[in-house]
Amino acid sequence: MSATHNLSQLNAGIIGTGFIGPVHVEALRRLGVRVLAVCDQPGRAGPAAERLGIPRAFVDYQKMLQCPDLDVVHITSPNRYHCEMALATIRAGKHCVCEKPLAMNSKETGRIAALARKAGTVFAVNYNVRYYAAVLQLRRLVQRGDLGSIIHVQGSYFQDWLFKDTDYNWRLLPEEGGKLRAVADIGTHWLDTATFVLGAPLTSVLADLGTWHRQRKRPLGEVETFAGAEASQRYAPYSVKTEDFANLLLSFENGARGNLAVSQVAAGRKNCIRIEIYGSKRSTWWCSEHPEVLKFGNRDGMNEEAVRGTPEFGPEVAPYCDYPPGHVEGFPDTFKMAFRNIYGSIVEPVATERLYASAQDGHQEVVVCEAILRSHRRRSWVKIKTT
Repeated sequence: MSATHNLSQLNAGIIGTGFIGPVHVEALRRLGVRVLAVCDQPGRAGPAAERLGIPRAFVDYQKMLQCPDLDVVHITSPNRYHCEMALATIRAGKHCVCEKPLAMNSKETGRIAALARKAGTVFAVNYNVRYYAAVLQLRRLVQRGDLGSIIHVQGSYFQDWLFKDTDYNWRLLPEEGGKLRAVADIGTHWLDTATFVLGAPLTSVLADLGTWHRQRKRPLGEVETFAGAEASQRYAPYSVKTEDFANLLLSFENGARGNLAVSQVAAGRKNCIRIEIYGSKRSTWWCSEHPEVLKFGNRDGMNEEAVRGTPEFGPEVAPYCDYPPGHVEGFPDTFKMAFRNIYGSIVEPVATERLYASAQDGHQEVVVCEAILRSHRRRSWVKIKTT
C-alpha cells in the first residue's frame, strides 16, 4: 500500500489517556505518524504526555482542536463525551477516529453522522476487529461466493474482567457508558464484524439480557480498565443497572440467521471473540485466541485450516499482514492496520479501499443496540431500522 509511506505527513492528537488511548499512540507510532498532543483531565494529561513522550498536553480539548498543525483527532474518552467531542472535531476541520460506541444514543449519533456526511474530512469509528487478517479474508470468501449462500452465523464474545463483584469500571454506570454495557462494549464488535463480513445489515433481533451481580462494590477512587483490585482497597455498595451477559437471535438482510452470546463474567476468557459462518458449500470459523488460523468445514471431505500469510489468504489481505506466518499478529496489530487504512484514506483516498467503519456505520450500531434493549424489555422480536 503506497499510502503507508506518506503517513508521516500527518500529526495526531489523542483525547483520553486510559486503557485504550496509549494503544492508539503505540499503533500510530508504528506507522510513523507523529503523535503531537494528548488531552485529559488536570493531573492526568501532563503525566501521560511525559510518560508517553508526547510534546504537548492539554486539559481542554477545544484548545487542542485549535492547533493548526494537528491533522487527526482520536477520541478515546468515556462514552458520554463522544458526541460533543466528535461534533467539535468535525467543525474544527480535523479528521476523526472515534472509539466505539460512537455516542450514547441514536439521536446523538444521528447528529454526528449527518455532520460527517457534509464535511470534507475522514471520520472513522474504531471497530478494530475488522482488521484481523483472518476477518478480512472471511469477508473476501463471502464476497467471492466460496462459502455459497450463507445459511447461518453464530459466535460469542466472552471476557472475565468484571467477574467479581469488586471489579469496577466507569462502563458499569449507565450515565457514563450507556444503558447497555456488555452488548455495547464488546457485543457490538461481534455484530460489526458479522455485518462487515457478510456485507448485510441486521434486520431484526430477539434479545435476552442478564445481570449476575445485581449488587457490586465500587472502589472509593477510580480504577483503570482491566486493573485488578488491591488488598487494601475500600468499597461502597451500589446497584447494577447494566447487563453482565446477553444472548441474541439475529436476522440479516441476506436471509441468514444468527445467534450471539456475550459475557463479561466468563471466568478464564480474557478477550475471546469467535465467529462461525455456515454456507451452502462449506463452513468456516475463527477465534481471536488463535488469530492466525482460519478453519474450514466440508461435508464430504476432510476439514482444513489456513494460516495467515500463506497463499490461502490471498493477495487482497497482504497489505494488512506485516510479518511472516508463525509470527503472530494479534490485538495491537489490528489498531495499526485500522489506522493504516484510515490514514491511507486521508493521504491517498482514491488508491485506498475504505474498510473502516464510517460515522454512519457507528450510528447504525447504536440503532441496533437500542433495538436490542427494546427487544429485551418487550420479550419479543424487534425490527431494526436502517437509517
